[in-house]
Amino acid sequence: MSDKIIKITDQNFDELVIKAEKLVIVDFWAEWCGPCKAIAPILDKISDEFSDNVLVGKVNVDEVKEVPVKYGIRSIPTLLFFLNGEIVKQEVGLQSEQALVDGINQIIKKG
Repeated sequence: MSDKIIKITDQNFDELVIKAEKLVIVDFWAEWCGPCKAIAPILDKISDEFSDNVLVGKVNVDEVKEVPVKYGIRSIPTLLFFLNGEIVKQEVGLQSEQALVDGINQIIKKG
């Protein structure tokens, strides 16, 4: 995992995600989830390439209980894109790198 990816918990969610001053992609995942493992290197790459404009965080749904319930997470991986404390995009399931990059670029342009 890239050193730029942050671990998000119930305790630090508001500070790291809601109050962030740039786009935050929150990956809801679990250790046993195959598609979650497949998307991890893509998110690592994105966290490195977009580090000036995007923060990538991970929420382990087996360890963090309140945040997944609050946002109605029923399938993993689910990616929620937060900008200025609001969800601006949601992706469920394995996504291609190009699809994620295109979505990030659209959000940043609207910004």
